[in-house]
Amino acid sequence: MITQQMEEVLEAVWTAKEQGGTTWKQVASMAKVSLTFELIKSLLDEHLIEQKDEHLNLTPGGNELAREIIRRHRLAERLVMDVLGVDIQEAEDNACEFEHSLALGVTDSICTLLGHPTRCPHGHDIPEGKCCNQARSDVKPLVLPLTALDVGGTGRIAYINTRNFPRLQKLSAFGISPGVTIKLFQKSPSVVLQCEETQVALEPEIARDIYVRQQE
Repeated sequence: MITQQMEEVLEAVWTAKEQGGTTWKQVASMAKVSLTFELIKSLLDEHLIEQKDEHLNLTPGGNELAREIIRRHRLAERLVMDVLGVDIQEAEDNACEFEHSLALGVTDSICTLLGHPTRCPHGHDIPEGKCCNQARSDVKPLVLPLTALDVGGTGRIAYINTRNFPRLQKLSAFGISPGVTIKLFQKSPSVVLQCEETQVALEPEIARDIYVRQQE
């Protein structure tokens, strides 16, 4: 049985490898659990890692499992930042708990909701899933920033990614809220859109907080 502590070590080995080294000391600095001999032995017994001199390396099976763990964690970071609007440190803390409870199907659903992001908030690569390959071949992202729409495109507002209450009030006064259909007329120098019967001009930084489900 793979425990949460074992998953944390696999994640640490993956992250250490990304940063150029997988010595015991480097992995220990990345891990959010104590790197005990008993924990390492359990991973060796499960053939998830192998030890060579001072280095801890992922086996093919360990690499595949670590890849899924990393994918869940980094998508969880994007979810809590992009949808819930928390700051980057809160995103990291919440993702650490969230990643262990996400099933594969749920992970792919979150990835699709977010538009198949390629990088986490810290700038690290998010490993692709099957949903990403399928999206490239036959579907467009489900949710995308308003500013990613083509001029003339329409979309239904999915959420507004801001914790700035005055900004939310301003958008609400214009009738811009989740569930409302908008049409984009202009991107520069200001973003001009139609919201129901009203045309609204927004600063680009405000428009980037609005995420929509694109409509044909």
